[in-house]
Amino acid sequence: MAVIFDPLRGRTRPAASHTDEEIIDVLTGTTGGIDTTGWAVLTGAGMSTDSGVPDYRGPDAVPRQPMTLQTFLSHPDQRARYWARSWMGWPRMRSARPNAAHLGLARLPVAGIVTQNVDGLHQAAAREKDSDSPVIDLHGSLDRVICLDQGHMFDRDWVQRQLSELNPDFAELVGIDPIDVETAPDGDVDLEETSDFTVLDCPRCDGMLKPDVVYFGDSVPPSRLQEANRVCDEAAGIVVLGSSLAVLSGLRFVRAAAKASKPVVIVTDGPTRGDELADYRSISRVADFVHDWAFRRIQGEDERLRE
Repeated sequence: MAVIFDPLRGRTRPAASHTDEEIIDVLTGTTGGIDTTGWAVLTGAGMSTDSGVPDYRGPDAVPRQPMTLQTFLSHPDQRARYWARSWMGWPRMRSARPNAAHLGLARLPVAGIVTQNVDGLHQAAAREKDSDSPVIDLHGSLDRVICLDQGHMFDRDWVQRQLSELNPDFAELVGIDPIDVETAPDGDVDLEETSDFTVLDCPRCDGMLKPDVVYFGDSVPPSRLQEANRVCDEAAGIVVLGSSLAVLSGLRFVRAAAKASKPVVIVTDGPTRGDELADYRSISRVADFVHDWAFRRIQGEDERLRE
């Protein structure tokens, strides 16, 4: 297992550049310029911590050793290790629900949402609020499983049932109740003894199955990256919510916006790799900030209807 290199080491949280009210004035076009519909939004793990999904780099984050693509492919024992941990953690991850940040953002008609999260909570919030803003899962989604040999796709719940049939006594063997475990950011749990876990092969071609997510050391699929680039390129500015921008796959969008002289807004309560690129920086909790942004937008719509 690889230890995550921390690109934030030595960085400290900056001071807020403006008040949240001033930043929201910018995001709603109150002071002229870009309306809410002109902003692309990039979200990170800080969006989902209030839903019980932990992050890797937050102030309360526990040091973890996530699975890398190279490790997953290296040996059947490593795949058994991943799938045992994932099987144990899936019920808890599946039960996560959108929090105030997801629901508030779903009420905002932004140009698009590019999320680094793999929990599907933006889509759940969009269904609840009937949002039309596109959501791009930059790093994939845990509710899908892909065959690495032929590209066959399977529903994660179906895979869970198959794994349960193959391993009926595993939870009792390791002495852990799946409902009570604490999941990692990628939906798995910390298990030491996994050698007795039976892995499911692709039922169509006997190929290797992997969750449809981008592991550390993996690359974002070109078609997905192209769609994310399109959303960000066509937007007039970018808002970062709850991301430390530690991973280059997210930081690249902020760098591109800054290079194109588009405004960059960053909202998170810790340091980020993009702080020097931010035109507007808030250190508020993401849920509080998004709630205020959504409220201001709705309030503005009501005022326009009364005119």
